[in-house]
Amino acid sequence: MLSRVRSSRLLRVVLALVALGFLTYSLARNWSDTRAMLGQLSWWALGASLTAVLVGYLLMLTAWWIILSGLGSRLPFGVAARVLYVGQLGKYIPGSVWAFAAMMELARDHGAPPRRTFSATALGLVTSLGCALALAVATLPQIVGQAWYLVALIPLIAVGLHPRVMTWGLNLALRIARREPLERVLSGADMLKAIATTLGGWLLYGLSAWILVAALQPGGLALYGVAAGSYALAWATGILTVVVPAGIGVREGAMVLALAPTLGVPRALAVAVVTRVTFTVADVLWAGFGVLLSRTAQPATRVSTYAAQ
Repeated sequence: MLSRVRSSRLLRVVLALVALGFLTYSLARNWSDTRAMLGQLSWWALGASLTAVLVGYLLMLTAWWIILSGLGSRLPFGVAARVLYVGQLGKYIPGSVWAFAAMMELARDHGAPPRRTFSATALGLVTSLGCALALAVATLPQIVGQAWYLVALIPLIAVGLHPRVMTWGLNLALRIARREPLERVLSGADMLKAIATTLGGWLLYGLSAWILVAALQPGGLALYGVAAGSYALAWATGILTVVVPAGIGVREGAMVLALAPTLGVPRALAVAVVTRVTFTVADVLWAGFGVLLSRTAQPATRVSTYAAQ
């Protein structure tokens, strides 16, 4: 038993180092372009953009916490921050499973069964994808004709987020993975709260992009729609390109294409590159905060698990 614990800890350390290595690579890869682009932006704009992203991350954490709590595992908020933000560093490792695996392992330390963590994370990701696509369609009507296949996902996601439909789908996936099914159906009220909170996070992500766009191009609030929609479309494109870690390169390309008609290619590239770095820095900061916050939780009260209903 002791050897298994030691092996698990060693594996976590190795995976953490690998994730940090890929994260560092993503920063270094864009550094020469980023340094040139930073000269075009004021420090207040960079700081305000990062602040909007950090608050947006907090809303995304709240949405995930609502879903996980609704499924039966109510982690203390500080512990939830550690599980989500530290686990999310796994997205920088090539492959689509590392973030899920890291979060499931971290949450298990605090009494949350892996099936619930997996389900909450999958639901949070699908909810975020639906909100991103809806924001892109609402602010960039031209994509309806050019990227109809993305637009077509919105009604499918809406149906899939119905509590009974999503429970059936998650239990099917768990059955295929030879895992126990979920004990309860997420309530419609909890799902609506998670959707509303996620949408709030996306509006803040849009604010972050708009701050950068407005710093380079006159236009004021009129540019918010194109900025928010461009990032939402870029993120959705990157997340659907599962073979690329964290959508690196794909997201920037999609954002440049969406912003170029308004800003021109050079400025659109500046916004795309700085946005990538801003979100990467936010990942690192929130992961650090998550570790610090989780230390305030008392071992005896780290998790309360609801009885099956």
